[in-house]
Amino acid sequence: MKEYDFYIVPTPIGNLGDITNRTLEVLKSVDIIACEDMRVTQKLLNHFNIGTKCISYHKFNERERVEYILGLIKAGQKVALVSDAGTPLFCDPGAVLVKELKAQGIKVTSLPGANAVVTFLSQIPRETEEFTFIGFLPKSKSQIINLITKHKDSNLVFYESPNRLLTTLEIISENDSNAIVSVGRELTKVFEEIITDNVNNIINHFQQNPLKGEIVAMIHAQTTKQGPEELLEQIKLLASKKFSAKDIAVILSSLYDINKNELYSYILNLKQENSLKL
Repeated sequence: MKEYDFYIVPTPIGNLGDITNRTLEVLKSVDIIACEDMRVTQKLLNHFNIGTKCISYHKFNERERVEYILGLIKAGQKVALVSDAGTPLFCDPGAVLVKELKAQGIKVTSLPGANAVVTFLSQIPRETEEFTFIGFLPKSKSQIINLITKHKDSNLVFYESPNRLLTTLEIISENDSNAIVSVGRELTKVFEEIITDNVNNIINHFQQNPLKGEIVAMIHAQTTKQGPEELLEQIKLLASKKFSAKDIAVILSSLYDINKNELYSYILNLKQENSLKL
């Protein structure tokens, strides 16, 4: 195995069985592990009987740790960077350090591994591979709406905390009640849940079910606000033939080259307005 001075190492996002053999080899072979929360990392290391020394590296000491870690590497020590879960530098500290290490000519590499965004998106059917990941949403309502509007033509992926999710969904609904949203929580764990539906249906779901665990969500790209008259007639015709809303969306999305999820949302809206019987 080729040796590097500095390793960016993903750790499991929930299921410890997802750790890779190479990750274990690196964590055993390096001299120091820089970690976000030493208590969390120590549990992982204890589980796999790894005795490598840890030092703290988090957003509050990130800049002051750069010179210290640089000194360790220049003294011939190998260092690995981990976050509490997933891949470092994805909404976790590390960018400042990696930038400086590369500027100093330090040999840096990244290991492939767990990432909540990729795990989530691999279970979400999408009309296009294009998406925009923005990390955590801002806190103010106006900033959230500005972001949604700016990226309305792209699948907008973000992290959210359990105590803020309902408020965020309500803001999304206020901005567009027809929005299709996907929400994933407790990924790779026993109680993993991933749902895709109209934003108001998802609000109702989580009002009735307690929210726990880390959350990844996506607002599906907007491709249509309302159907043309011809499309509306086709919807009514298929509804009269007892096709379900989902079946109608599948059939007409291929005929009219319209986003299936957006069309499904439009059909549900027609039903709510009592202009369509399903």
